[in-house]
Amino acid sequence: MSVFIALRPRLFYIARRILGSTAEAEDVVQDAWLRWQNTDRAQVLNPPAYLIRTTSCLALNVAQSARSRHETAHPRLGEPIDTSTDPVTRAEQGEALELALRLLLERLDPTERAAYVLRVAFDYSYSQIADNLQLSQVNTRQIVSRARKRLFTERRKAVSTVEHQRFLEAFVAAAQSGNLTGLENLLTVDTDRHRIQAAKRSIRTRQLAAK
Repeated sequence: MSVFIALRPRLFYIARRILGSTAEAEDVVQDAWLRWQNTDRAQVLNPPAYLIRTTSCLALNVAQSARSRHETAHPRLGEPIDTSTDPVTRAEQGEALELALRLLLERLDPTERAAYVLRVAFDYSYSQIADNLQLSQVNTRQIVSRARKRLFTERRKAVSTVEHQRFLEAFVAAAQSGNLTGLENLLTVDTDRHRIQAAKRSIRTRQLAAK
């Protein structure tokens, strides 16, 4: 309990930054607390990291659910950092954004990440995302739904500092300028590279099976 209480202000800030709603952030923090109560803490090596990751996942899921219901709540991933605030607040805002983007890098493959970011952060229609990623609208909807669920899985991959920084810079530039060309190009290149690698793995698998 003491770990959660000590982290609660930070967890609330992260949730509010993503959701833009104090009430929804409070609900997310409460859900995080309930999950913490039902967790085998002996298996948690880093409680603060676990709680921050859980809160971020819950907030991102609430944001996506609100959008799918066409409610007024919107996630704040695409909101630029307010440079008029004091240095401490700017640092906290930047940390929340960096955490959310790292979570997407760790848990989603490039196609899922591209579809999720364009839909949740920048309010692209499914038809626009389908055109960008050269997919059908039905497939695009399925990918966004799958991405939302995978944010809660424990499947993680190592994320290099270079990859994280590249994604962060492109994202912030798009949010601040409103010009999404650079971010679209980055997401598309990553998606194409992922498809090529998947195709190569499939070919190698078939070749090995044929031997």
